[in-house]
Amino acid sequence: MKKKIIILFLCGIFLFPSLALAQTSYSIEDLGGSIGLGTSDLKSSVINIIQWVLGILALVCVIMIISAGFIAATASESDRTDKAKKVIIGAVIGLVIVLLAWAIVIFVAGTAANVVE
Repeated sequence: MKKKIIILFLCGIFLFPSLALAQTSYSIEDLGGSIGLGTSDLKSSVINIIQWVLGILALVCVIMIISAGFIAATASESDRTDKAKKVIIGAVIGLVIVLLAWAIVIFVAGTAANVVE
């Protein structure tokens, strides 16, 4: 029981450092300025958020391809090799979908910018 309490306490200290720094205050405006949202309009803010999400998804796909390639290269069993190949194929398909979504977002944003308000 004591071990669980100590682990929870340590996780609380490391996962919530803002609780320990009571004199530091954070606001939504500071967060928006640090990730590139700033004081821009709603359309550009939404586009920036979508591009961030798509960039993270593309990074996840690339990491999956690399890790599955490592598993396929080091696997001695054909079952693991087949599973790694399926993961690589799925990750490549996912990466293509993410890149197409990114292109669609850029196209729609460019088209919406030319619309007369």
